[in-house]
Amino acid sequence: MKLRRDVFQAIADPTRRTIISLVALQAMTPTAIAENFDYSRQTISKHIQILTECEILEQKQKGREIYYNLNPNGMKEIAEFIEPFRKLWDDRFNKLESVMKNYQSKK
Repeated sequence: MKLRRDVFQAIADPTRRTIISLVALQAMTPTAIAENFDYSRQTISKHIQILTECEILEQKQKGREIYYNLNPNGMKEIAEFIEPFRKLWDDRFNKLESVMKNYQSKK
């Protein structure tokens, strides 16, 4: 049985979060990804490998090139974890907005 890496440990690294942001915009080769960093290509490849093992990135072969793109299903676990907190903050901001409207109308 193959163990999957923890997705939360994967996104804890700022380099990997940047890689996710890059490939979310367009599919990229490892070389194109590495050009955005001051690290060796080998270091970036390790980050890509971790993100791929977590199923956050998926790879597709096009001719001789491998392209990486964001796998939205891989982000699902993160989104499900964050959702209750997003609702909490939305409620708090809505209450704050209501208080501010009442405050401004009393002026």
